[in-house]
Amino acid sequence: MKTLAAALLSFLLLSFEVLAAPPEADLAQVQATTEALFSPGLDLADVKLEVDHMVDPSVNRLVVLREIDRMASDVAAMAGDNAGSAQKLEALKRYLYQAGSWNGGKPFQYDLSDPLGENPASRKLVRYLETRRGNCVTMPILFLLVGERLGLNLTLAEAPLHLFVKYTDDDGRSWNLEATSGAGFTRDAWYRQKLPMTDEAVRNGVYLRALSREETVTAMAAFLVEHYLDTGADEKAAAVADVLLQHYPNSAYVLAKKGTAYYRLLQREVTSKYTRMEDIPPDLRARADHWYRENIAAFDRAEALGWRIGDGQTQ
Repeated sequence: MKTLAAALLSFLLLSFEVLAAPPEADLAQVQATTEALFSPGLDLADVKLEVDHMVDPSVNRLVVLREIDRMASDVAAMAGDNAGSAQKLEALKRYLYQAGSWNGGKPFQYDLSDPLGENPASRKLVRYLETRRGNCVTMPILFLLVGERLGLNLTLAEAPLHLFVKYTDDDGRSWNLEATSGAGFTRDAWYRQKLPMTDEAVRNGVYLRALSREETVTAMAAFLVEHYLDTGADEKAAAVADVLLQHYPNSAYVLAKKGTAYYRLLQREVTSKYTRMEDIPPDLRARADHWYRENIAAFDRAEALGWRIGDGQTQ
């Protein structure tokens, strides 16, 4: 009986160690999972749905992938055999944004009650597919994912707190497509007027530039940083931001989010608890110094690229 009790105690202690993994191990796992999003074999749809699943484990990735594939097949049939890029593009616009039998008379529309996708639930692709109401994140992403399956040359581009689609036609000309407005052709000047940005940010490629694949993955995975900030997991937000910035060092948006994560850590662990420097425990003081330096460095880097507070974060 004594041996059994000892064995049981050892089992409980081992179980506790697994359940109460040190924060460093937890952060390392989050970073490893984030890094895996950049695996070359992953389709961009896989990336988006993996991000959504990390935020909400109830997301059924296979069901959503099947829906995207079905939509692409329907659009291809609508475009007709031997359709060129222009015909496929117009068919995709019609399929998504015009009412018809192909969408049950319920086209996808801009959700004016949450145009920036500030409600975290509205950032998930499955929510957009279910409600047919999207924002400036989900709308361009779905357009990109379906369009890629049609063989269209598409990628994402950024403006302050906004994503849109870049399309390259068969003649090599590049066009902006505004997914929140029927994927209509939109000039850079319109974005600059509606979403003010500095000349410096445009010159540095922060805005209005077609993103590479790694940069597109980063834009999608920024949802993770937002999620961790929203749920108070500031350490995880900073850890994910570090991974994303390795792949897209000039992402002013992620830099600002990283700066915010460290600002909140300082608020939560230091300024809200201590009024005098000498009262801060030495080990916490060392961490606080690191957080302060990371906060300053992130915002300094974002501002050097032309980012300004109005583009996103305030801390």
